[in-house]
Amino acid sequence: MNESTKTMIGSYGDWASQLASDPPLLSFRNAVHSHKTIQRWRAEALEKTVELIAAPPRLSVPEATVRNSYEQEGLSIDELEWKLGYGPPTEAVFLRPADRTGKLPGILGLHDHSAIKYFGWQKIAEGEAPIHPILRGHRTAHYGGRSWANELAKRGFAVLVHDVFPFGSRRIPEAEVVPAIRRNPQWHAPPTIEEIIEYNRWAAEHESIVAKSLFSAGTTWPGVYFNEDRAALDYLVARDEVDSSRVGCCGLSGGGMRTAYLAGLDHRIRAAVCVGFMTTWRDFLLHTSYTHTWMAYTPLLARFLDFPELAALRVPLPLFVQNNSEDELFTLGEMQRAAGILEEVYTKAEVPGGLRIGFYPGPHKFDLRMQEEAFEWLQATL
Repeated sequence: MNESTKTMIGSYGDWASQLASDPPLLSFRNAVHSHKTIQRWRAEALEKTVELIAAPPRLSVPEATVRNSYEQEGLSIDELEWKLGYGPPTEAVFLRPADRTGKLPGILGLHDHSAIKYFGWQKIAEGEAPIHPILRGHRTAHYGGRSWANELAKRGFAVLVHDVFPFGSRRIPEAEVVPAIRRNPQWHAPPTIEEIIEYNRWAAEHESIVAKSLFSAGTTWPGVYFNEDRAALDYLVARDEVDSSRVGCCGLSGGGMRTAYLAGLDHRIRAAVCVGFMTTWRDFLLHTSYTHTWMAYTPLLARFLDFPELAALRVPLPLFVQNNSEDELFTLGEMQRAAGILEEVYTKAEVPGGLRIGFYPGPHKFDLRMQEEAFEWLQATL
């Protein structure tokens, strides 16, 4: 076996890649569904996907407390928190133009993963506090140095960004887990850069334990963050400043993964921008699962839908997918194959204009050019 044919599980890769049919059982591309309307197919596929992600009971609309409110660089900003009934309070930020009245289109900004669990919403939004040095470097590498949620709000959107399990305010404190799996660091208040880096390293190693614990509870990691993202969406559409008929979501990497699940399963999302997270289950299986979080996986879903078809559950609603041609987290061939799957579904549904796919030079990122194209598309769509 030469290097180009080796897989994540060695010679078992070819066998495993044949276990799921291609196209999968509930794929709209599957000839079995050729006689069905898009509405009937989507209802069946949605029902199965909701069953498989096994989300915990739906949360009520959060009652948010405003922790701080101020104006900054032309924006009116509320720093919020709300309780979900489990875990610590969720912290969030709500941004909108200070000089605008009336209903605004709303965007749920979904922060990335990036193996940085100590922080949440501050990865993509900027509040009153100075940007932490770790986040300054993170933004330079992945966002062109920009707090893109703030920039989008300046374009006339109401933008909500919240921490999701287990990031930022929703992270799992090391002191709360059993002694056998903690390193028991002596933290300062506030923690040093080295302590935050060490926490992020520990949290990455802890992911498999979190996933196994959630499976043992009868749920999945996508089910948990879908529930929390949906609760944040409930709050966003209930805000007086927001036109609930013009709401979208956007996110890079782990935020792109969350976009695929949320936009596919909750069609209050009228426009979705999925950045840096669009490939196939085959790519994960054979080539790239070692680069990815446990948060991506819904057991058995590959039997019924390929990964891009999760986002395609929103058809005929519009979807913009942005890929990076040299993205180190995926293989180019499988990103292109995922694009082809999406195009086939949207074409078969007779809404090819509802899908836009872009490939951009460079590594894993949501740079200024990509942001500008995403913002223009959201303005035109919403």
